[in-house]
Amino acid sequence: MQTYFSVAIDALAYGMVLFVISIGLSITMGLMRVVNLAHGAFAMVGGYIASHATQELGFGYASAILIAVGITVIAAIPIERLLYRRIYGAPELTQVLMTIGITFCIIGIANYLLGPTLKVIPLPEFLRGPVDLGFRSIAAHKLFAIAVGGGVAIALWYLIERTAFGIRIRATVDNSAMAGSLGVNAKLVYAASFAVAVGLAALGGIVGAQMLPIEPYYALRYMVTFLVVVSIGGAGSIQGALLACLLLGAIDTTGRFLVPEYGEFFSYLAVVVVVSLYPNGLFGRAE
Repeated sequence: MQTYFSVAIDALAYGMVLFVISIGLSITMGLMRVVNLAHGAFAMVGGYIASHATQELGFGYASAILIAVGITVIAAIPIERLLYRRIYGAPELTQVLMTIGITFCIIGIANYLLGPTLKVIPLPEFLRGPVDLGFRSIAAHKLFAIAVGGGVAIALWYLIERTAFGIRIRATVDNSAMAGSLGVNAKLVYAASFAVAVGLAALGGIVGAQMLPIEPYYALRYMVTFLVVVSIGGAGSIQGALLACLLLGAIDTTGRFLVPEYGEFFSYLAVVVVVSLYPNGLFGRAE
């Protein structure tokens, strides 16, 4: 029984890390209509910066998170202004080629500046040990990842469903011309949405570094995994992305525990089944 409980916690923690990273991709694909294959590269950059801040500059874990997320967002602003704005509304193939090119450029620059080695982000003392629940001990960093994922889900839901900014996002998505005629600055909305997506990617890359190690080809290694989340959950859907991540976390973790020789077979099988039954994802909207 304790073994199953441990597998469940591992699955939940892994799913929440996937959610924090992938929800930004869901935003750019669902709300901004951009197939952003460079999304994982921003998660990698956040991890690289956090590792450098803790290992080389001596910052604490919390400070490193703030610094890494802030720098990643600041660096992404000119990229959005100079590159991404040119492909808004462009054919999907153009978006794929552009963002793949951005991915390789970011990988090359990050590896040149910070070194092509596995990066470690030291955890603070209170996240290193186990937490005793009385009947079972759980790794503190896994509980932290679960808490961060839950907090991000609630905050994003509130932002999009209960704030003026969320109304502007939804209006721009539904009818950008009409929204513009009512005074909504679509470019500013897209830039802010992109900044939020990049910031979440960086945050997920840091928090999830214990489960998804930060290494030179992180952006390529997990690119398909992040796309799978969007495919199952439906682009632009917070609840869909959360459910997809929890489902994938459960399937992947359980499969690796029971039949490790099959690797990620069951995860991709789940994708085939869900997409066959729900072409737009579990909570996706038809065009």
